[in-house]
Amino acid sequence: MTRMTSSEAFVETLAAHGVKDVFGIVGSAYMDALDLFPPAGIRFIPVVHEQGAAHMADGYSRVSGKHGVCIGQNGPGITNFVTAIAAAYWAHSPVVAITPETGSTTIGLGGFQETEQMPIFSKITKFQGHVNGAKRMAEITARCFDLAMAERGPAQLNIPRDFFYGEMDIEIPQPRQVERGAGGEQSLNAAAELLASAKFPVILSGGGVIMANGVEQCVALAERLSAPVVNSYLHNDSFPANHPLWCGPLGYQGSKAGMKLIQQADVVLALGTRLGPFGTLPQYEIDYWPKGAKIIQVDADHKMLGLVRPIAVGICGDAKAAATAILARLQGKKLTCEQNKDKRLAEIKSQKDAWETELNDWTQEQDEWSQKVIKEEPKLLHPRQVLRELEKAMPANAMISTDIGNICSVSNSYLRFNRPNSFFAAMSFGNCGYAFPAIIGAKVAAPDRPAVAYVGDGAWAMSMGEILTCVRERIPVTPVVFNNKQWGAEKKNQVDFYGRRFEGVNLDNPSFAQIAIAMGAQGVTVDKLADVGPALQKACADQKAGKTTILEIMVTRELGDPFRRDALKKPVRLLQKYKDYTVN
Repeated sequence: MTRMTSSEAFVETLAAHGVKDVFGIVGSAYMDALDLFPPAGIRFIPVVHEQGAAHMADGYSRVSGKHGVCIGQNGPGITNFVTAIAAAYWAHSPVVAITPETGSTTIGLGGFQETEQMPIFSKITKFQGHVNGAKRMAEITARCFDLAMAERGPAQLNIPRDFFYGEMDIEIPQPRQVERGAGGEQSLNAAAELLASAKFPVILSGGGVIMANGVEQCVALAERLSAPVVNSYLHNDSFPANHPLWCGPLGYQGSKAGMKLIQQADVVLALGTRLGPFGTLPQYEIDYWPKGAKIIQVDADHKMLGLVRPIAVGICGDAKAAATAILARLQGKKLTCEQNKDKRLAEIKSQKDAWETELNDWTQEQDEWSQKVIKEEPKLLHPRQVLRELEKAMPANAMISTDIGNICSVSNSYLRFNRPNSFFAAMSFGNCGYAFPAIIGAKVAAPDRPAVAYVGDGAWAMSMGEILTCVRERIPVTPVVFNNKQWGAEKKNQVDFYGRRFEGVNLDNPSFAQIAIAMGAQGVTVDKLADVGPALQKACADQKAGKTTILEIMVTRELGDPFRRDALKKPVRLLQKYKDYTVN
């Protein structure tokens, strides 16, 4: 037991959990603790907006596998966390949101910057800890950090501001780690029997494979089965793209090769994935989910088993441990799929080659609207050609984040990774303004890796203020901004469903490159296809010199497939004034 103040107990607990970086905006509510960050070896990274701080904490945690931490002023500073914490929740990121609160003796009086902060986060965190007395500061702080990691999701640490003051005798709790096993013996045996009898097994490698550091084990299992491997939606780094069994991601704008191969499966091993509904919907008019296949689902959360899709076997376990255990059970077994191994490998190669050829030839969108704007914008670049050039020029060890939006979603066809913890998206929360702050956080966690964000011009306007964070804090990243002067995903809906009556989707943008320069970064406007790759390579090289470069890519207004085809219908209009409404 050591005599210390409650602020010291708080900071010592952060240090015990290995916290080196905290993202936030300075506030009086926690200033006593903030004053102790430097001698504790904790870097405070001041940001432009608290939503950016929480996204940075998310990116930090996803590349490092450790906690990401954000903090802000009570009231409005804390409510600004909400969107980003919700995104971290659906990404299973162990973010700890530290939320100083109005003083304990004035709660409920409607004082300055007061709101009830616990209910706000109740549905988007895995655990909420409320410090109800200064003497419990270290205990509850430690519990939040332990459970964020154990439950694989955000935790809220709520601290009335007066509890940062006071003295106590205390022992700092040490981090507690929960070891997860492979799953139940019966379910593992059943899974191995199903795979051994499968004629065309397919592995769906999900985010849980990355979180468990189980990519190597997934590769070994795939090789034993000679099974094609597809990535779950927005987890393109869950299996190495340079492996001959890799077949690309499922879901929106994913790989036709992967979709056509999983269609043929009689057994699917869904490894480390909740089988989210958006990642299994039809795409390219291919209803690819195999109707008659037996599904083996492995997830660390038993509540996810069979939730979205009917399953034959559910394994509640760690993806890495489960893959190892299943592989051990397959050793020495005679596998049915060995009888047609050569035929299946030939089919895998054929489908992958066909998809690559289609992507190479798919230089522009073919729908009527896109053909119209292509003629009107002959000097602008085609988004698909730009994405292909970016793919070719991307450094091998790069980290990439993508925002929500039409071109960023189309990039799912072109994003390939050979190592895990390389790809970050807002996942099923799908909020704009995610990619740029998330890649800043990733860069803080992995400063030696090139960091690139794909952002549409609408989402960029939400988040570009964090250029100042990059410049002030010397956190060099490379945002690639696709400037097509529109909210593309929603415009596609107005093209397809609403008679091209454009309301709220057209954007009159300034030069984002010039804005970047004015903010102290480098800004480059790219309007020639031959310049795309060299511009990216130079920008990534300049990161070594601490320089942030915004690449503003001038692209046409052509649009990919609608993002929510499943959620829209042709409109019905009964009143005559709406029937007559044809142009905006």
